Amino acid sequence: MSRATNVAVLGAGSWGTTVASLAARNVDTLVWSRRSDTVEQINREHLNDMYLKGLTLNSRLRATASLEEAVHNCDVLVVGVPSHGFREMLRAVAPQLRPWVPVVSLAKGLEQSSRQRMTQIIHQELPGHPAGLLAGPNIAREVLQGMAAAAVLAMPDREIARALRPVFSSSLFRVYTNLDVIGCELGGPLKNVIAIAAGICDGLELGRNARAALVTRGLAEIMRMGVAMGGRSETFAGLAGLGDLVLTCTGVLSRNRHVGQALGAGRTIEEATAGVVAEGVRTTLAACALAEAAGIEMPIARQMRAVLHEGKPPRAALDELMLRSLRRE
Repeated sequence: MSRATNVAVLGAGSWGTTVASLAARNVDTLVWSRRSDTVEQINREHLNDMYLKGLTLNSRLRATASLEEAVHNCDVLVVGVPSHGFREMLRAVAPQLRPWVPVVSLAKGLEQSSRQRMTQIIHQELPGHPAGLLAGPNIAREVLQGMAAAAVLAMPDREIARALRPVFSSSLFRVYTNLDVIGCELGGPLKNVIAIAAGICDGLELGRNARAALVTRGLAEIMRMGVAMGGRSETFAGLAGLGDLVLTCTGVLSRNRHVGQALGAGRTIEEATAGVVAEGVRTTLAACALAEAAGIEMPIARQMRAVLHEGKPPRAALDELMLRSLRRE
C-alpha cells in the first residue's frame, strides 16, 4: 500500500483469525472477538485455541473485544462473521466506521430472510463504502501452517482491488483479483450445498465415480444460478468456483462435507450438525427459493433441501437424482 494501513477484522473464528494473521504480516491489524478469553490469548500467547488449537499466529496481530476500538480508525474493514449475523454486525459498526472505508466479506452464505449476498447487505447497511469479498479454496489450518494456497479478492473497482491485494498476499498465499463480485460471491455459498450432497455420497459409500458425477453436475447447477443472477460463466471455472467446490467436496476438514457424510452414515440432522457451523444447511433454503423464483433448475439443491429440512432419507434423495430423465449434458 502507498501509506500505512490499519485493518480491522471482525470475527475471530478459524478463517477470520487466519486472514487477520495474514494481514498482520503486511499492515497493522486488529481482530475483534466477543470472547474476552480469546482476546487475551491472542494478545498474550499469539494463539486462538478455540478455533485453531496449537497454531501460532503472527506476533504483530492484536485483538480487542471493543467494536469501537477495532473500527474507528481502520482503513480496511474485513467482516468474518457468519451470514446469519452479518447484517446485525454491520449495523453495530456503522456509527464508528469512517466514510469510504472498503469492506471485505469473508462469509460464504446467503441471508435467509432476504436471500441477499453479503455485498448487497454491505451496500444497504453501509452505503458509500466499496464492498467486495475474499474467497477461494482455503482451509484455515493449512493456510495458517504456511502451506501454499490461493484466493480471489473480488471488488467492482479494479484500482481498489489492486490496492488491497498486498494487504493479504504473502509468498505462500497468492491473491488474484476479479471484478465479478456476483459470480465470486455465489460460488462459495452454492458449493456448500453441493458439498453436503458429496458428503452423503461418501457416507453411503457410493464410490468415487458417483461423487465425481455429482460434483460435476453440481458445478453445472452453480453456473446456471450464477449466470442467471448476473455472474460471468468463466468465474465458475476459477478459484471461487471450481477450486472451492473441489476442496469442499473432498477435503477431510470440510464442515459441509462432514455434515453430509454423517447424514449418509445414518445420523440425524441434529446429530450431524451438533457443534458444527455448516453454512450449506441454511444456504440450501435460500438457494432453492432463488432458483424457483428465477425458474432455474437445481435438482441437487432441491434434494438437499428435502433431506436437510423436510426429513427425506439421504438414500432416497440420491436415488431420485439417478432416476431423472436422461438428457444432453
